[in-house]
Amino acid sequence: AADAIGAKIIHISTDYVFDGTAHRPYKEADKVNPISQYGTTKRKGETALLALAPESIIIRTSWLYSPYGNNFVKTMLRLGTEREQLGVVFDQIGTPTYAADLAQAIFHIINAPEWHAGVYHFTNEGVCSWYDFTIAIHQLANTLLPESKQIHCRVQPILSSAYAYKTPRPHYSVLDKSKYKQTFQQDIPYWTEALDRCLRLLLIP
Repeated sequence: AADAIGAKIIHISTDYVFDGTAHRPYKEADKVNPISQYGTTKRKGETALLALAPESIIIRTSWLYSPYGNNFVKTMLRLGTEREQLGVVFDQIGTPTYAADLAQAIFHIINAPEWHAGVYHFTNEGVCSWYDFTIAIHQLANTLLPESKQIHCRVQPILSSAYAYKTPRPHYSVLDKSKYKQTFQQDIPYWTEALDRCLRLLLIP
C-alpha cells in the first residue's frame, strides 16, 4: 500500500528486542536477543518490515507514558494514594520516555530535509530503575499537589524475583540515542524534566 502511493513507513519498536545482559547502552547494530514473546514478536515485526520496505524507519523506544491511557506513571499515582506502602523493582534499569517527546522526534524525522532510512533508538535522556522512577513520580507530584492531596506512600525497593511477572524482562535496556541526535541534529530532554511536563498536564486543572 505504501509503495502504491509513494509513502514512507515509520514503525515503533521496543527495547525488549534485547536480552538485558549488556552493561552499556544498546546501539542500533547490537545483537538482538529477545527473552519474551512480546520482544520476539516486535523483532519479527522489524525484520518483516525491513524485508518488505527497506527504506522504512524503525524507532526503538522504552518505558512509554503520557497523560492518556493506562501507563506506569498513572498507575503509580493511583497506588500512591491508595496504599501506605508499595514495593517496586530496583534491578531493572532503563529510561522512561514521555510519549509527547517521542511524537516530537517523529515530526523531526518527517520534516528533515532528507529521508534517512534505518533503525534508530529514542528515549528521554538519563537512566533509572522502576523504583527510582516511582520515587520521582511521587516527589514531583507532591510539588504540584495541594498538601491535602499529597502522596505519603512508602516506596520500598524489591528484586524482580520477588515480583510475580508473567513474562521475563531485561534487567538492563538503556538505549544509545547518538545516531538519532547526530542524524537529525536534535537534543533530547532529560527524563525528570519530561516527567514534570506530563505531571503538570495530569495534576494541574
